[in-house]
Amino acid sequence: MSTSTFNRIDTPAGPVPADAPPWNRQRRSQMPSHRYRDAYARVEVPELEREWPRRRLTRAPLWVPVDLRDGNQALAEPMDPERKRRFFELMVAMGYTEIEVGYPSASQTDFDFVRLIADAGIAPADVTVVVFTPARRDLIERTVESIRGISNPIVIHMYAATAPTWRESVLRKGRAELKRMILDGARDLLELAGELPNVRFQFSPEVFNLTEPDYVLEICDAVTELWDATPERPVILNLPATVEIASPNVYADQIEYMHRHLARREGVILSVHPHNDRGTGIACAELAVLAGAQRVEGCIFGNGERTGNVDIATLALNLHAQGVDPMIDFSDIDEIRRTVEYCNRIEVHPRHPYVGDLVHTAFSGTHQDAIRKGFAEHRSRAAAEGRSEREIAWRVPYLPIDPADIGRNYDAVIRVNSQSGKGGIAHLLESEYGIELPRRMQIDLARHVQLHADATGTEVTAAEVHRIFQRVYLGAEAAGRRVELEEYEVAEAAGAARARMSIRVGEARSVHERTAEGPVEALVSALAERGTALEVLELHQASVRSGSDSEALTLIEYRHAGETGWAGGRAESVLSASLAAVVAAANAIGSGS
Repeated sequence: MSTSTFNRIDTPAGPVPADAPPWNRQRRSQMPSHRYRDAYARVEVPELEREWPRRRLTRAPLWVPVDLRDGNQALAEPMDPERKRRFFELMVAMGYTEIEVGYPSASQTDFDFVRLIADAGIAPADVTVVVFTPARRDLIERTVESIRGISNPIVIHMYAATAPTWRESVLRKGRAELKRMILDGARDLLELAGELPNVRFQFSPEVFNLTEPDYVLEICDAVTELWDATPERPVILNLPATVEIASPNVYADQIEYMHRHLARREGVILSVHPHNDRGTGIACAELAVLAGAQRVEGCIFGNGERTGNVDIATLALNLHAQGVDPMIDFSDIDEIRRTVEYCNRIEVHPRHPYVGDLVHTAFSGTHQDAIRKGFAEHRSRAAAEGRSEREIAWRVPYLPIDPADIGRNYDAVIRVNSQSGKGGIAHLLESEYGIELPRRMQIDLARHVQLHADATGTEVTAAEVHRIFQRVYLGAEAAGRRVELEEYEVAEAAGAARARMSIRVGEARSVHERTAEGPVEALVSALAERGTALEVLELHQASVRSGSDSEALTLIEYRHAGETGWAGGRAESVLSASLAAVVAAANAIGSGS
């Protein structure tokens, strides 16, 4: 009789399959798996003598982020214009030269953002702007209207679903009728935008991976003939795995079939757009490039509907880890993460490849030992070769790439390991003192606790953790503080905020006034004038218990001289706590801690 306490989980109770080996005693589950068909039963997978398994990835494809359109439409709260612009500027700064900016016929917000590009000139001249439209004349007209006046290279991306289930259940069209509809849209696009010298065309047979190979080839060839695809003015054929239904080798076979059979192949840029329904979108994209794809659409960190679009940041850094230049700059991955999280209003998982807070962390003592020995070997090899540690080959165990390549330091590798076996430092602070720390601050605090534990050789108590926290971040026990905020006043004047503050640095006192800045920004600006320049990267606010009352606690992540740190302030009001946190950061900088 089962003793399970999981009342809704039905332990497999069927027979062990007759053909199972004796070492595998798994039984048949109660799940209705018979309701589903495998990929080979749903679509004809072309047979061919595969070439892709023998190929290697030796160069980056053209990356096309679709966060502003495909990613945006998957958000519970779509991006407002300010977030869209910030995301666009991030992608430009990272080096993306072709960016899908929106679906201008779908919403006024998207239309207005395309017009912002036209009117404000926020796209550098070498950036290609991609806009998205269904194969319908009125929507194509609206799309063409949105791009008028943009001098950048432009791609108008037309799509239509082609798979049988979509044809029959959604569009209710047969093969011939749907082909006519697609070609009518292609003619409309040619009529309305074909004479624009900076415009090229893209076509996506949506749900390509579930479409009959002969039919999708027939449509694509008809479209490239109508648009007169040439090497001088190529057409993009984008072949999406709109809903992932097969193992990655199947998608690779489908892409290689198209690559080898397309007419006007020299006039076609072959593009892929994998989704991640089976969790193998990364592998699908990598194998598709081996199979002939030259261009990859996806989202930075993989946002998208259902389980998301393919993660083009992971794809790019996978190339980097193989010695191939990804052609995109990830040298400050935390700044990229912060911006993406802000724009999407979705946090990146701490175990997300490359960018997660814990991806360079080993909790296991054996892993930690191997990493430490690997670092020691790396340093000694650099010294023996008379070269910089950043120049020599990387081969530290358990770390696929050097964290410094993406702007991370090595403390995260060691200090989080120090928590292992020492009893949940962050949990002690939260359960005993009501202080909840951001993830990255937990990592930073662990390093200081480990130093204390190594020095004393004793178990670390909750009270000791709390004292370390106050000393390191709140400036408690610090003698001779260099910076003090003696007075501050915040008032409204003529509809704008006015901040007045008195700052003492050493023995010198000065008064600063700022208008139209927040109090924190005003204090940061005033400190910069006094020779202490810092940038507040993140600000976390919480309340902490103090007897029967509570106080405000503000924790900030700041950057100074290229290095990041944490500081905190505690006071009766949120504003006072925030200003105290900035002062604590300034004193930490001054003390070199």
